[in-house]
Amino acid sequence: MAPRRPKGAGAFPKPVESPAPQTPDPSELYAALDLGTNSCRMLIAQPKGSQFHVVDSFSKSVQLGSGLEQSGRLSRSSMARTIQAMRICQQKLKRHRVTRMRLVATEACRRATNGAGFIQQVRRETGLKLEIIEPEEEARLAVISCAPLVSTRTDQLLVVDIGGGSTELVWIDLTSVPHRERPRAIMRLHAGFHPAESPFPAAKVVDWISVPLGVATLRDQFRDVEDDSARFALMSWFFEESLAEFAPYKDEQAREGFQIVGTSGTVTTVAASHLGLKRYDRTKVDGLRMTSDQIDKVIRGYLELGQEGRRRDPRIGQDRQALIMSGSAILQALLRCWPTDRLSVADRGLREGLLYAQMSADGVLEDGPF
Repeated sequence: MAPRRPKGAGAFPKPVESPAPQTPDPSELYAALDLGTNSCRMLIAQPKGSQFHVVDSFSKSVQLGSGLEQSGRLSRSSMARTIQAMRICQQKLKRHRVTRMRLVATEACRRATNGAGFIQQVRRETGLKLEIIEPEEEARLAVISCAPLVSTRTDQLLVVDIGGGSTELVWIDLTSVPHRERPRAIMRLHAGFHPAESPFPAAKVVDWISVPLGVATLRDQFRDVEDDSARFALMSWFFEESLAEFAPYKDEQAREGFQIVGTSGTVTTVAASHLGLKRYDRTKVDGLRMTSDQIDKVIRGYLELGQEGRRRDPRIGQDRQALIMSGSAILQALLRCWPTDRLSVADRGLREGLLYAQMSADGVLEDGPF
């Protein structure tokens, strides 16, 4: 006699894994693209509480500013590389059906004599409408991207964004803001460094500066210096001289209550080296606190490695090794001026600032703690 078929046989088994995430509603999506001197980066995200959830991303080293220091123009090869990257971004935006977006270009397009023409070429060939933003807006967007990393105990805040073609510094006084409100007060700067009267306690922007020296442009200025250590020292002192007009430059800053937030590939690479990571891990790097002494130890290690040693070091990576010493020279100059026990590493920047600004303006972020 054949065995009887068990009751329920043939039914679908209960899933043991979580179901695949639902495709986000395109009407909830925002996009931000940052075309810098060295890289093209894009994020597509949807609001989630007081933060956002990344749906898709893109990052490519396009070296748009290659040769700009010598010629004053964007080269044909760098523009071709960049347009290829922009086509990939366009495909991602189309696939996700994103309608809310801001696509911006920074220092390389600001400085190049053919920058405006290149923006028009991008639109003809990809359909994407890039806008060249001014240094103040670039600095402001970098600041608000770092709001979640601001300590409630911070009285004086210096936000540093080391880019490929420029470096933005913003000094903010938070002493008049209640401790718990300090990160939120930074976020409110999306309306401008000197917003209109508000019922909320305001963060005071003491001063800001955009130095036309980034990791690529500073490296190119001293490319002819052959000695590794001499080139590094010259880059660091040259950058410090460019800070002479920055208001807090001459002030001695107490370490207590003072925080630097650094956002750049340089800062995240130094953090990865400090942690001894063989493979980069954003969850371990973003928000990490480092002291001036720890950063100085990493930079001294880079110098001891020499060019060939840095090229082989997995913590630095092939994309970053050519730029790490110019970035480190900038970082060392800043820490010589303002030593701190609290430099917060931010693996975030202009893209995140663009997203926060769009979402805050639309009122889709919850007004809760970060």
